[in-house]
Amino acid sequence: MGLLRNKEVKRMLCITLLIALAAVASAYAFPHAAPAAAGAACLLLGAVFLMFTRRCYRQLARLGDYLRRVNGGEYSLELPDNDEGELSILKSEIYKVTVSLREQNERLKQDKLRLADALSDISHQFKTPLTSMSVMADLLSDGRLEKSRRAEFTGQLRGQLERLTWLTEALLKLSRLDAEAVTFHPRPLPLRELIQKACGPLMIPMELKDQTLSAEAEGSARCDLNWTAEALSNILKNCMEHTPAGGKIRVSASENALFTEIRVLDSGPGFDKADLPYLFDRFYKGKNAARGSVGIGLAMAKSILQAQGGSLAARNAYGGGAEFILRFPAGETK
Repeated sequence: MGLLRNKEVKRMLCITLLIALAAVASAYAFPHAAPAAAGAACLLLGAVFLMFTRRCYRQLARLGDYLRRVNGGEYSLELPDNDEGELSILKSEIYKVTVSLREQNERLKQDKLRLADALSDISHQFKTPLTSMSVMADLLSDGRLEKSRRAEFTGQLRGQLERLTWLTEALLKLSRLDAEAVTFHPRPLPLRELIQKACGPLMIPMELKDQTLSAEAEGSARCDLNWTAEALSNILKNCMEHTPAGGKIRVSASENALFTEIRVLDSGPGFDKADLPYLFDRFYKGKNAARGSVGIGLAMAKSILQAQGGSLAARNAYGGGAEFILRFPAGETK
């Protein structure tokens, strides 16, 4: 019986039986004293019951006080209990809930700190172009401004607006990824098609810098074409910005029993060793960051790949330059 797991219940039953047996034995041994024995037995049984009930209520009161303190935010409390029984099981379950609440509280604190840092970074990213736009707007309002200067400031203003538009869209995409609100549509996708879609928007800027892009891609990966192409495009854009004029960017792909892999290698100076641990942190800009970089493209690329079960890593290539490695597990790509 589950009730008999409680030592106190078993102890009370044993004492009750002993008192009852003693009363019965006394009644047989001294028939004339049977009423007194029965009365004494009743008093003793009542006392045992009251002691048992009082002890249970004290333990319940301690549990209630414990829960009130936990509800007040004292998650560091402990509830040691080496006994057996229903109350001990209840204490154990309450302690498990307390540990879970403590862990959730710590995660919430960390999330609040990250949110505060993110808001600070976002504010800084918006503040610079907005300040520049305000200054240019004041200059453009001057009727004595030369036509050539007016055209120059108008072009700069348009450039800042485009930058703000891109940043806003990128932040919205990141927030959707964080909230797991993105619906991916994975399908077996030829890697050549994926690479072509990712390279499309960058062909003209690369041509202007006299850069060469080569791609050797065979096989397929099961992924969402649009989102994965955007991730790869952000990586290629990073390589393009850090590769000097006349440089080369090479994309290759391979498959094995474990994963499908895409490698992107450029002929730039590579990464500073101090930057490697933070490359995929949001708003992080390395020592060799391009002018106007906001440090969000690589973070978005990694979030997109991880959301699809893939991974993204970066390192300095053995022969020089930066190398990015994208991987899709075989279970996801076949």
